Amino acid sequence: MKMKMALSLVAVANLILSGITFAAGAKTYQVAGTVVAATGSMVTVQKGAEKFEIDIDPATTKGSADLKVGAKVTVTYVMSATKVEASSTAAEPSSPNPTSSP
Repeated sequence: MKMKMALSLVAVANLILSGITFAAGAKTYQVAGTVVAATGSMVTVQKGAEKFEIDIDPATTKGSADLKVGAKVTVTYVMSATKVEASSTAAEPSSPNPTSSP
């Protein structure tokens, strides 16, 4: 019974998150697997040999606190940058220098 409730809460969270991400226009991804670790702000899902660590915002992801190790889940997520750094010198197109003469 608790397992069904946990999976139901995850499904609701997925619906909420997918609605938010579609509004933002970001591409969504999914991973289905087994929960190997879970905290209030992070879940680790194992799919085959790969492990996916996904941050969860408890304010917007309902039921994330109910995730239990061993539960089968499907997580819908988006990739987003937290910081972008540009190099100080941008690559300029190569063109012959008009001021130089042979």
